[in-house]
Amino acid sequence: MPARKVIITCAVTGSAHTPTMSPNLPYTAEDVVQQSVDAVEAGAAIIHLHARDPKDGRPTADPAVFLDYLKGIKDSTDAVVSITSGGGTGMSVEDRLRVIYETRPELCTLNLGTFNYGSFPMIAKYAGTWKFDWEEPYLESTRVEPFISTFADIEHMLTDVRRQTGSRFEYEAYDIGHLYTLAYYLEAGLVEPPIFLQTIMGVMGGIGAHVEHLAHMKSTADRLLGDAYEWSVLGAGRDQFNMITASAVMGSHVRVGLEDGLFIGRGQLAESNAEQVAKIKRILAELSIETATPDEAREILGLKGLDKVGW
Repeated sequence: MPARKVIITCAVTGSAHTPTMSPNLPYTAEDVVQQSVDAVEAGAAIIHLHARDPKDGRPTADPAVFLDYLKGIKDSTDAVVSITSGGGTGMSVEDRLRVIYETRPELCTLNLGTFNYGSFPMIAKYAGTWKFDWEEPYLESTRVEPFISTFADIEHMLTDVRRQTGSRFEYEAYDIGHLYTLAYYLEAGLVEPPIFLQTIMGVMGGIGAHVEHLAHMKSTADRLLGDAYEWSVLGAGRDQFNMITASAVMGSHVRVGLEDGLFIGRGQLAESNAEQVAKIKRILAELSIETATPDEAREILGLKGLDKVGW
């Protein structure tokens, strides 16, 4: 049998971290595009995108901002792009889905449940040093505002979004219960294999970043989904590289990027997304694990192709 290929996803900017936390977190269109292109050159097959206001880095759902990124990335790479449908704290579901309908990406995220996504613990570390006045209130808002993804929202994505855009989904599971939700919709015939399952470890409000939990998530997914899924893992913050190294040994695809963690080593900020991609590619190579090209990722995940996107 041919050796399995591991897909490296790079989440270049996200919506949880703020500009004060790292000077290397991209938020202008030029920087997001350049860091995405560099990440692909370093070995990423998929670029996962959130959008930020180019003036001050605050999260935005504006499709025009996404299109600036998308066109620039497509001009220089053949990467798969996975666009967030999660956006940022305080955005409505309608706001978050506008960009999916307009751009019709090959992949977009689908969060498998409503939950508390807590970024407020980061406030204490950066108090009094904020670069922009929106940062602290935004982080504080996560103390009182949950991330909303109801069963109705999930069903809307599985039916209307899928039908109108041709996009497939990166199913985001933050806890064990999310796997049961996914299995329910698979049995109902609304989820189409191959399922791209992204298991998120270590976010406050979700499952903790421990190898025992990682094994539990995998064994549960195996039981519920059988051979219908492709498994990927990300670790949040300090747990970024230990989680994905452990999961890669267990058979997963992997995700890195400044959305998930700002550091490249203990106390050392990553200079770029590409630096994180290069690190995990080296680790995988040392484990004799091959990495997938963008076109190989498309074949593994059953995607529609770059010629069928809306940009």
